[in-house]
Amino acid sequence: MQHRTLHPGQLVMVDMEGTALDADTADFLRTHHIRAVCLFRKNLGTAAEVRQLTADLRDAMGPGALIGIDQEGGSVIRATFLPQAPAAMALGACGDLEQARQVGAAVSRGLASLGINWNFAPVLDVNNNPANPVIAERSFSADPMAVARMAGAWMEGAVSEGVACCVKHFPGHGDTHTDSHHALPAVDKSLAELEQLELIPFRALAGVAPAVMTAHIVYPQIDPEHPATLSHKVLTGVLRDAIGYDGVVITDALMMKAVHDRYGHARASVLTLQAGADLVLAQGERPEQLAAVQAIGAALEGGALDAAALLQARARIDSLAERFPLRTTPYTDAQEAADRTLMLQAWTRGLTAVGNPSPPARTTPLRVITQASVVSDGVSEAGLPLEQVQALFAGFDDVTLLPVAKLSALDVDALPRDGRCNVLVSNHHGRYQNATSSTAIDLHLAIWNPFQVLDIHAPALVTWGYADGATVALKAWLQGEVSAAGLAPVALTQA
Repeated sequence: MQHRTLHPGQLVMVDMEGTALDADTADFLRTHHIRAVCLFRKNLGTAAEVRQLTADLRDAMGPGALIGIDQEGGSVIRATFLPQAPAAMALGACGDLEQARQVGAAVSRGLASLGINWNFAPVLDVNNNPANPVIAERSFSADPMAVARMAGAWMEGAVSEGVACCVKHFPGHGDTHTDSHHALPAVDKSLAELEQLELIPFRALAGVAPAVMTAHIVYPQIDPEHPATLSHKVLTGVLRDAIGYDGVVITDALMMKAVHDRYGHARASVLTLQAGADLVLAQGERPEQLAAVQAIGAALEGGALDAAALLQARARIDSLAERFPLRTTPYTDAQEAADRTLMLQAWTRGLTAVGNPSPPARTTPLRVITQASVVSDGVSEAGLPLEQVQALFAGFDDVTLLPVAKLSALDVDALPRDGRCNVLVSNHHGRYQNATSSTAIDLHLAIWNPFQVLDIHAPALVTWGYADGATVALKAWLQGEVSAAGLAPVALTQA
């Protein structure tokens, strides 16, 4: 028998298919009292279509609904028609707290205009591991205090515009060699070691962060059996008790292989609530979503989940929804234009030189080497396509494009040395397999993963991303119209 005051779906966030709310999905949301929906690129049509979708979702879920999205900036943006914010590391390269605050506010203005009231940002991960395959430029810095300052300013601006933030990924995804979307990472650090680095930003912002998202990472010295998302020792012992956090704790997506392949939606949903989470991100197929709801209900009725604890979890979610009500706010053309200008200025200020690069003369014959196609990996947007790479060099007299199938396997030493200036445009995220000090590359444009400059020992310009503002800024640099004044917030010194 259902607990008289609690519906399991009130502790569940799901995703959905399509750019409009179909009758079956609406019925599922109503029937199971689903509290929250996370939107992805697959759900986003035009701005008008998104506004209709969020209005329909509010009708189906009620006025306390939460509609979330990943709109971090950089390569992790879903609503690409909004002004595109710089990646966290681009803001870190500027080190301007007021600029970070203004960017956070602008991101929230755009989301609020669509009827979205929860953004899964900013990232508090301290990226001190250049081999990290999933964080990199999504982090503000390798310095935990700088992360806390920059993320705090960004969040202050974002919250001021009526959209909830969610810091992530607790207790830290910055020092991993594995992407938890594909496998289960482990960070073999003691709690004392985490306190010296990873936990510093989370502690600093625990009193102001509306929500925290968990990491699907095993910390064997704290809990050798469960990843943080499912660990009572991590979520209750560290986050709730040691740090004293009392806001909403939401899981990262249960469909990620780090959790899904080992536990499945049903078991993981119960384990994470037992561990101390409040909201289960049961993204996946409808049967998996239903399995999560039913498993929570069965565990509640059978006593495996404590009703008082779940009521407290629901109260935290209620409080978040009350503080950040679901509404659509006006976004004037003038404000949107001002926000686009702000983003471009921030991208431009973040341009960072490594190894004293200089733009080639416009009359210099160029050979531009880049990857022919970079599809989305489900986390980041698709990399800069070939035609947009080519457009960067529209002002040059003689440009030969050399597209390759996979840049990470590029044989730099095999490139011609025939008088053309070889310009490598790294439009993919992976590190290069074979680091080289070859002189075959005259200029490296690292437009995504900054740590690629450690692999290609050539004068490099780092843009920290490839969104609209980044490409405009890069083209202006190539034309000699702007300088690269950013200071790398991570170690990019070439050996």
